[in-house]
Amino acid sequence: MSPSGSTRVEVAKTLKLYVNGAFPRSESGRTIPVKDARKCIVAHASHASRKDLRDAVEAANAAQLKWGAATAYNRGQVIYRIAEMLEARRAEFIALIASIEGRSKADATREVDHAIDRCVCFAGWTDKIASVLGGKQPVAGPYFVFSMPEPMGTVAIVVPDERPLLAMVSLLLPVISAGNAAIVIAPMTNAPLAVAFGEALATSDVPAGVVNILTGLRAELCPWIASHRDIAGVCGARLSALDAKTLELGAAENLKRVCLFHDAPKFDDDAFWHSPFAIAPFVETKTVWHPSAL
Repeated sequence: MSPSGSTRVEVAKTLKLYVNGAFPRSESGRTIPVKDARKCIVAHASHASRKDLRDAVEAANAAQLKWGAATAYNRGQVIYRIAEMLEARRAEFIALIASIEGRSKADATREVDHAIDRCVCFAGWTDKIASVLGGKQPVAGPYFVFSMPEPMGTVAIVVPDERPLLAMVSLLLPVISAGNAAIVIAPMTNAPLAVAFGEALATSDVPAGVVNILTGLRAELCPWIASHRDIAGVCGARLSALDAKTLELGAAENLKRVCLFHDAPKFDDDAFWHSPFAIAPFVETKTVWHPSAL
């Protein structure tokens, strides 16, 4: 108990990682202080290491096989459940954005509502991807030729600092809606927001390991992401020139697919970010040739 008349010091929350449906601490034992708009320390975020990344990759690869084999309708139901959980915690997300980033409540509300609406949008795209990105192909011969999009595997997502919740949702949904698993490198500008998003995922229907969230320094994690051979692709947008160069040059050695949406508009542009063509970089096209009767 605090002495009479003294000011009580609040306990700063220790933010953990989200890996394989659980919330472990970083194996490194390191943390990064998180400050609010008034420069007061409000939490300590886990400082993810190379080992934490490896653990997340193992969890994602194990979960992706079952997630990729799930029906498109089922994946749509799961993503819609994410929207429901974000809606249930809407006030919490608004408060985190306003307090940590110092933005107005109205601006924070617009971002949260936009993120929820984007979840609903991609929940509707899951069972339409095959029609948009695949179909019957005309060929000069007695064959039926069909092209079908299939998931790549595990994709690492590097989220920029700008509008972190909307950015995280905008980059994550195209990846998982196609049946991939994801490792999200959350921005440290609002680590509590990323952890709260992980808590929403943990209480939704997303299978453990399909989405993993790491908090840490992009400059430290990007080289390991680019060189890791069990990561099939890298996704990002509006990153710094140094981070983008690190990912692109490092991935060139192992031919990892890199999609950084260099010319993409801001995340509140629905014409671009609600489009199913945001999904196209994260699928492999399987083409089947079948003889037809003459």
